[in-house]
Amino acid sequence: MTKPTILVTGATGKTGFPASMQLLARGYPVRAFVRRSDSRSAALQDKGAEIFVGSLNDISDVRRSLEGVHRAYFCAPLLPGCLNASVIFATAAQERRLEGIVVMSQWLACQSHPSVHTRETWLADSVFAQMPGTAVMTINPGWFADNYMTVMESAAQFGLLPMPLGDGLNAPPSNEDLARVIVGGLDKPLQHTGKTYRPTGPRLLSPQEIAAAFGRALGRTVTYVDAPIGMFARVARSMGFPEFVIAQVAWYFRDYQKNAFAIGAPTDVVREVGGQAPEDFDAIVKRYVVSSPYARRSVGSRIKATFGVAGAMLGRAPDLDAFDKRCTPEISRAVLAADSAAWMSVHDLVPHAAANMER
Repeated sequence: MTKPTILVTGATGKTGFPASMQLLARGYPVRAFVRRSDSRSAALQDKGAEIFVGSLNDISDVRRSLEGVHRAYFCAPLLPGCLNASVIFATAAQERRLEGIVVMSQWLACQSHPSVHTRETWLADSVFAQMPGTAVMTINPGWFADNYMTVMESAAQFGLLPMPLGDGLNAPPSNEDLARVIVGGLDKPLQHTGKTYRPTGPRLLSPQEIAAAFGRALGRTVTYVDAPIGMFARVARSMGFPEFVIAQVAWYFRDYQKNAFAIGAPTDVVREVGGQAPEDFDAIVKRYVVSSPYARRSVGSRIKATFGVAGAMLGRAPDLDAFDKRCTPEISRAVLAADSAAWMSVHDLVPHAAANMER
């Protein structure tokens, strides 16, 4: 029996790439929607994927990408135009009468969040939820395990994990586990129609426990440093992150500090939908240490890291307040997810008592 063709958007990204690989391993024909051809798209092509180069903000590209497609994974990029891309995709998918779609949302999605990307994600969720005749499954993960790996160099070279996490807790899922949930939804779309899932790792971790996991993987002591958000912004700018991304993530750090990612976690979604137990954070970090050039310690790597930190601190910090005023549509009352009664009423899924949270 011929399996249905599946379109994967963002197919070279954090979740799109492993989802594409897992679908190909299951024998599904995969069309990989990418912004440009590169080594990762070449790797997908080598495994049998059909590569489609285009823009999610161009409905002509999206329509062509969906020709002959039966199911799709949609992940809007963390870039300006998230809502535009989402509505375009929903419109084109409706025209093609797709059997099923798995949509990547986010745990913080809220109508009044200070992050414009998060508000647009909430609106996009509403659009996809109103698609008649298509089995839509939504996943809304919180803070990915992958996000901590941006400080791998600091952890390896200086024994420090500097991130503005406050005392927040998180049960971080791996990219591969998120992909397993995506693939589970695409494999049996009718079984998951109209459902929203929040994949997490197996247990809540404090910043100190996250630093300790880095230490075990690197074979050295790693200490958590509660860094100011302004320092994060300087370093992110020096690493080439766009100002838009930095501004959105700065808001997410504020929600992290207010423990928004601990609410409703951990879950058993990875096992129930993805088919296996979620990866432990230690195992995830060890995998990154093996593959990351920043994890290798030498005199040269330490000198390079030192100059990198000095350059970041001497560089101009982005003015995030000015960016928000200049580029973010104004709303009457913006409020973080953790401070939103509307968000909390939907997301506070388990009692706060420590006895009900695996630590």
